[in-house]
Amino acid sequence: MAVKLFIGGFPLEMEEMALAQLVAPHGRIEVMKIVRDKKTRICKGYAFVEMATEDDAVAVMAALDGEKLDDRALSIKLADVPPPESTPVARYEKLVRPGERVKKKRPRRQI
Repeated sequence: MAVKLFIGGFPLEMEEMALAQLVAPHGRIEVMKIVRDKKTRICKGYAFVEMATEDDAVAVMAALDGEKLDDRALSIKLADVPPPESTPVARYEKLVRPGERVKKKRPRRQI
């Protein structure tokens, strides 16, 4: 199962091949995407990399997290964090007091 990593803090001039050469010695890369500005195509300084196994992802995080690259520190963490379990949404109903008359709603007109 592939594990997605967030890699941030690398130089804006870095290309996909240079990032692959930085990460590949620590594990097998399946998919890599450097995030760029839509209009100017300039790198935003972070990327998402899918590693083949969880062991490869842990090896990359252990080896490269906090490393200096052109006076910038790399930040590597897991990108796929499962969402917290959702809490049930409270449903509120209108309270009717004993003896209170309930008004019927008029049906909506068809348009």
